[in-house]
Amino acid sequence: MIMNLGKRAFAIVVSASFLGLAACSSAPEQENIERVPNKSAQALYDDAKQTLDSGLYARAIELLSAINSRYPFGPYSRQVQMDLVFAHYQTGNTEQVLATIDRFIRLNPNHKNLDYMYYMRGLVNIKADKNAFQEYFGVDRADRDASRTRVAFQDLSTLVKSYPSSPYILEAKKRLGWLLNRMARYEIKVAQYYFEREAFLAAANRGKYVVEHYSQSSYLNDALLIMEQSYKKLGLNDLSENAKQTRVLNKR
Repeated sequence: MIMNLGKRAFAIVVSASFLGLAACSSAPEQENIERVPNKSAQALYDDAKQTLDSGLYARAIELLSAINSRYPFGPYSRQVQMDLVFAHYQTGNTEQVLATIDRFIRLNPNHKNLDYMYYMRGLVNIKADKNAFQEYFGVDRADRDASRTRVAFQDLSTLVKSYPSSPYILEAKKRLGWLLNRMARYEIKVAQYYFEREAFLAAANRGKYVVEHYSQSSYLNDALLIMEQSYKKLGLNDLSENAKQTRVLNKR
């Protein structure tokens, strides 16, 4: 069953940039759940799985929610939660999927598939940042707050550190590289904002932050250049020269 979830999760990677177009779907109303036929947990789950595999995510959420409501401690309870995560993600219901993930992690701290949950939470927070879709079409929104990006970075870092054998490791590492650059670029944008307004010390400190925390990003030289120019404006010639020399050495 988890293999199916793995395939679904990797399929998300291909379409993640376009999911912003999906209509948000709220949690199913109780009356919708009540309209779900009165069947056994296994029969309902078979229906839900078929519906989910067919891409009918809103209906799958109704069926899965009915199982969750009627059989909260049954043999399908954890699988239902994982399927709900996938279905809510596909419908664009960010808050609901995050709530479902957090509840699962809290109640199942030792579950064998927590790597899937951390992977999905990382994807959800990337999507919530709403920059992946914009950057796909060349819209630079690096000036936006990067709080969701930092949370996504933390989620995927937890996955990589705690579950080194996870099938999601390779994709998580790729996304960590993207997120690192996203966070570094945000700091560079803020530094440039300060520099243009002659707040040179603040600009230098932002550049220093990138050097200290995001040295593996592709924005290291930009940060050093901002430090060099800012320190020069402040009359701190030694610090300016050090930043310049470091920048030159880094280009080699």
